[in-house]
Formats: sequence, C-alpha cells, structure tokens
Amino acid sequence: MRRKPRRMGRFPLRLLGERALIIACLLAVPFGLVAEPAKADFRLCNNTSSRVGISVGYKENDGWTTEGWWNLAARSCETLLPGGLVARFYYIYAIDYDRGGEWSGQAFMCTREKEYTIHGTNDCLARGYDRTGFFEVDTGEQPSWTVQLTEPAELAPKTPAQTPSAPPNRPAAPATPSRSKN
Repeated sequence: MRRKPRRMGRFPLRLLGERALIIACLLAVPFGLVAEPAKADFRLCNNTSSRVGISVGYKENDGWTTEGWWNLAARSCETLLPGGLVARFYYIYAIDYDRGGEWSGQAFMCTREKEYTIHGTNDCLARGYDRTGFFEVDTGEQPSWTVQLTEPAELAPKTPAQTPSAPPNRPAAPATPSRSKN
C-alpha cells in the first residue's frame, strides 16, 4: 500500500507572528533599523548667524593638547572630539569670521592661524605659536557634552551655554566666557 504524502497544515498565526518578528529583527540589524545607543562626544553648536572658527584644548595622558580649526556655518553643530569624554574640563576658543570678535577666557594655550595640533601649553611664542585665552567648560564628568555658542548680548540674550548631551532633560549649565571685539 502506498502511503499518502502528509499535507503540511498552515502555521498557527501565533507561530507565524513570532517567526516574522525574528526575521524582521535579523533584517533590521544590518540595515540600521535597530535603535543605536547614544553616542558620547564633545560637540559644539554655533547658534549664531555668523560663521565661526573653533579651537579646543584638553588634557591627555601625556599633557595638554590644543587643536583647531573647525569651521562651523551659522546655526550648525560639529563633533569636535568623538567618543566618551575622558576629562572633566575642556577649553574652547572661538572667533566670529563674519562680524569679528571672539569667545575667549583666561586659560592660555597655544594656537596658530592654520590647522594645527599642538602638544603642550608652555612657551607658545618661543615655539612659534600664538598664546590664546580659552574659556573653561566644566562637563561635570558627563560621558558627553555640547557647548552652545550664542549671539553677543546686543544681538541676542546670552553668551555660550553648556549642556550635557545625555541625558537630554538635564538643565543647561551656564558659561561665563566673554565675547570681545578685536
């Protein structure tokens, strides 16, 4: 006697739903459809109507480093240092290319006019660099942070505000750098 082939029945909807979910998850991973964890970076946002140039100073294992220049268009943001923050304090110097002026402070570090990475903060002039005052950014040991550059007092309310990038509901920490005309 010949056996009848067994007919495959329909999948129960519950099983089909579970399999569809598993397949969807597997397909989502390579296409970036799964939510990624928040990136930890040191970012700066230019909330002015001018183009600005940015320099940043920070302490590494072997000493101080300053880097520049990031050129930010009006109303844009840029990641200056990607990855988790390794220090509590960072230092910023910014210049307004369109209207003149600067965001500066009392922490003196070495800079130059062209793109640079400079190690050390001593003897800037003797080493052929400029000596420039940076303002301090206290990140409060957050894993990421965003500095907001704003218009001068005569054009808009406040000077640079500092905000941690995560968590988003944390209030902004006030910054005290002055913006002066050259």
